[in-house]
Amino acid sequence: MLDLAILGFLAERPLPGHELRRRLSELTGYTRPVSDGSLYPAIKRLAAAGLLERRADPAAGPARYTLSVTDAGRTDLLKRLRAPADHEISDFTRFFTVLAFLSLLPDVAEQHAVLRRRLEFLEEPASFFYDGDRPLRAEDMADPYRRGMLLTARAISSAERAWLHQVLDGDEPVTARTETDPSTLGRPVR
Repeated sequence: MLDLAILGFLAERPLPGHELRRRLSELTGYTRPVSDGSLYPAIKRLAAAGLLERRADPAAGPARYTLSVTDAGRTDLLKRLRAPADHEISDFTRFFTVLAFLSLLPDVAEQHAVLRRRLEFLEEPASFFYDGDRPLRAEDMADPYRRGMLLTARAISSAERAWLHQVLDGDEPVTARTETDPSTLGRPVR
C-alpha cells in the first residue's frame, strides 16, 4: 500500500521527500505510521524500477530532492487502482488508501468496479467471532467488550455500505478532477 500511496501523491504533483512523508502519515494516521526505514527504501525501489524520479533541489538545501512520478509510474498506479488485490479490498485501512486515489482513474466505470468489489465484500456475513462456521452477532455476545466491537463494526459497515450505494446508484455526484501540473496525469477524471 505504501507504493500505491507514494505513486498516488506524486501523480497529483511533484513533492519533496519530507512533504511526501507528511502526506503519507496524514493518510495512514497513527494506526500505521510510516517510518523512514520503510519510506526511503520504497522510494529507492520505485526509482530503481523507473516509476519515480528524484531530482536534486538546491533551493531547498543540501541533500534535498524533489520526487515526481514517471510515465511508467502513472501506468503502474492506474493498474494498481483498476485491480486492487483482494486484501486491499477487504482491509479497511488498505481500502481507504485505494479510495484516496481512486478518482485518478479516468473512467467512472472502472472506479465503480472497484467500489462494487468492496460492497460485495461488505455484504458477506462476517464477524470477529464464530460458532463453528456461523458468524456471531453482537446480540450473541455476553461479553460487553466483544459486543461493543461488533456493534461498532456494524455501524461502520452500515455507513460505508450506504455511501457505496449512494455513489453506485448515482445519488452522489462524481466530480471531474483535472490535473494542471504537466508532470502529473494531466487528464480530466470523470
